[in-house]
Amino acid sequence: MSSLMIVGADKLGSIPKKLEELGFHEIIHVTGRKTQMVKKEIPTHVDVILILTDFINHNLTSVLKKKATEQDIPICYAKRSWCSIYQAIDRCEFGCGKRNECHYYQSRIK
Repeated sequence: MSSLMIVGADKLGSIPKKLEELGFHEIIHVTGRKTQMVKKEIPTHVDVILILTDFINHNLTSVLKKKATEQDIPICYAKRSWCSIYQAIDRCEFGCGKRNECHYYQSRIK
């Protein structure tokens, strides 16, 4: 995994560091508060999009989903809590590069 785009929330706290530990090398954060965000394009090098549902404009969510589908980029939806984010990335079709080391994932497949 290399590049993740997070949309939503003003501040991420320790989330980027935890995502780096999962194998994401580049994390792009967009707050999603401004209405003009719907006009922006998704960077071509983004591998997966994480939408924080409790901090985003609903119209922007719809536009992002359409653009991501056109670019064949998977989307994960989560609340702004590490537990929710971790589970969303695990369920996302992109998956996690550290599944073999992950206690959460290993306990689910047994």
